[in-house]
Formats: sequence, C-alpha cells, structure tokens
Amino acid sequence: MVDSWVVQSHSVFHTPISLFRSFLGFLCKPMNYNKIGSNLIEKKKLISSFSVASLITKEEEAMGGPKASNYFDFKAYLIEKANKVNEALDQAVSVKNPPMIHEAMRYSLLAGGKRVRPILCIAACELVGGEESNSVPAACAVEMIHTMSLIHDDLPCYGQRDLRRGKAHETTKSSCEDVAVLAGDSLLAFSFEYIATATKNVSPAKNFSRSRRISKSIGTEGLVAGQVADFVINGENQMFGLDQLEFIHIHKTAALLEAAVVLGAILGGGNPEEVEKLRRFARCIGLLFQVVDDILDVTKSSEELGKTAGKRSCGGKTTYPKLMGLDGAREFADKLNKDAKNQLSEFDREKAAPLLALADYIAYRQN
Repeated sequence: MVDSWVVQSHSVFHTPISLFRSFLGFLCKPMNYNKIGSNLIEKKKLISSFSVASLITKEEEAMGGPKASNYFDFKAYLIEKANKVNEALDQAVSVKNPPMIHEAMRYSLLAGGKRVRPILCIAACELVGGEESNSVPAACAVEMIHTMSLIHDDLPCYGQRDLRRGKAHETTKSSCEDVAVLAGDSLLAFSFEYIATATKNVSPAKNFSRSRRISKSIGTEGLVAGQVADFVINGENQMFGLDQLEFIHIHKTAALLEAAVVLGAILGGGNPEEVEKLRRFARCIGLLFQVVDDILDVTKSSEELGKTAGKRSCGGKTTYPKLMGLDGAREFADKLNKDAKNQLSEFDREKAAPLLALADYIAYRQN
C-alpha cells in the first residue's frame, strides 16, 4: 500500500507509467518503450526524493505510539533509510530486453510501501556493530521477495484485492495474469542474484547461512507453507483455533520479517546469542504485524488503508478479532509488542532505538 507518510510528489506515479492506474492495467495497455525509456533517466534522478511525512499521527501519539525520543529521531531515521533503499532498488532493476517484464518488475517494486522489512534488516545489522553498506543488498533482496508475494497474492486465483498500495487493479483482463506471474517470479529469482553479486566481503560461512535463511523463509518451511495453509484451511469456510491461525501467520507473514532481521544480524557480525534474540524479536513483531492488520481490516475504510477493507473478515477468513474479539486482539497486540521489546533489553539502548521504534510503529500504525 502507499502509506499516508510517503509523499510522492516526485515518485514513479508522476511519470507516464501512472496512466496505467494499476499493475495489471499497466501490463495490458500497449506501451511506447522508447518514450518510457527516455523518461527513466529522469525517474532515476527523482526516486531518491521519496520523503516521509506525517509519520507519527496524533492518534498514534495518543495511543502511546512511536514518539521521537530525546536521543533518537525516528522520523529522520526512516527518511534516511527509506531513501537509501529506494535508490538502491531503482538502480538494481533496470530496463533491458525484454522491456515489458523489466518495466513490470519496476512498476511494483518502486510503487512505494512501508519498506519495513529492508529497514529492519539495516537496523539489525547496525545494532550488532555492522555497517549499513553490508546490509543494503540483503535489505533490497528481501523487499524484492516481499513485492513478489504481493503480486502473486493479488492474482484472481489467490482471492484478488481491488486495491493494493493505493492503486486499483484491473484483474478482469486475465490475459495479463501471465506477465504478472512472471514479474513476480523474476523478482524472486533476481533477489538471489542481486544479494550474491552486490554484497561485498562476505565469508563463505556467512554466505551459506544467509542463503539458507532466506530460502527457508520463502519455501515450504516459510511463506509457501503459510500460503498453502491459508487457502486450504480458510477454503473450508470454517472457524479454526488460535494455533492454526498462528501457524499461518508465523509462516506467511513473520517468516520473511524474521529473515530480514536475521540476515542483517548475520551480515553485521552478530554472535549466535544476538542473532537468536533478534530472531525472537522479529517473530513477535511478525505476528504483531498480522494482528494489527486484522484489527485495521475491521476498523478502517479502504480509503484509509490504501487496500480493500474487510477483505478477510467479510470473506469468511478466520482473524484474530473473530477469535479473540476486538478488545482481546488489541490486548494481544500490546503483549506481542512488549515481548518483542524484551528481546532487546540486553542490547545497548541507543543502538536498539530504531528497532524499538519500529516495533511501536508496527503496533500503532493506522494503515
């Protein structure tokens, strides 16, 4: 989704590509590649001007949300890291033959979004003493994988949202679905190529650990497992318990967040104990992310969310508010946030400030 705090006065949506209105609409409309290609030069200069504004809303502050502390400017940190990630993503995926698939990849990859996963990766790396540059390729690779999951999740066979990142879908044009699938597949494949070629000075042991972690997070022990359980269990249109719901979201949502944090910790030189604490932190905020999503799904409008509201609750899916009630779900979210922060209690608090603030942002976000 395009967040309320991402001001895109100079974004890719202010280029001729925005005329397509949606990802599949973009694919289906005939393109003048020469014209598009000429605009990419200007776009490359402007992508880094993504800025963060109104990040901490009055409502979030009233709820005890992520206020800037005396020693850490959370808003400035997100601006800096989001710009770094957006610039790296823009440079990573260029337009070459065949142009259609590369433009499709760029369209979704550069469509805005929270950039929570890559920022978590960078913050974890810096927490254990690593340099930002060590983690940016991994951060970008995780965002490519996340974007792939969004493309596939919005296909008609997955249930299809009418809105994603604030844009309407034209999924009735089924002839374009094949390109959408291939764009997602291409981002997944390229994520591994990019992390392997763009990361410098990585030992063979770290390289193996990094590849293993990211592979598990998206395969049958991670994202795929969660997706399969989601449509198999929910496809029966029956309510099920918290254990089954947690299994779905640990794999479907939390696994990639865990991978982002663990990759950052490994690349930053964290020891096994530090990596494990950060993994547990990420597990908590991964579940927290989903609980908050479920709460927002029933308390916010589509316009406020930037994606179709009520998609899970009205579609018969089991959610945390359905099982626990809205107040119970909110209490569970508070507990997950506290548990996440407890995992960081033995780290230097100043270095942990970005992750602590990100946990609050996830807990108190409004879209």
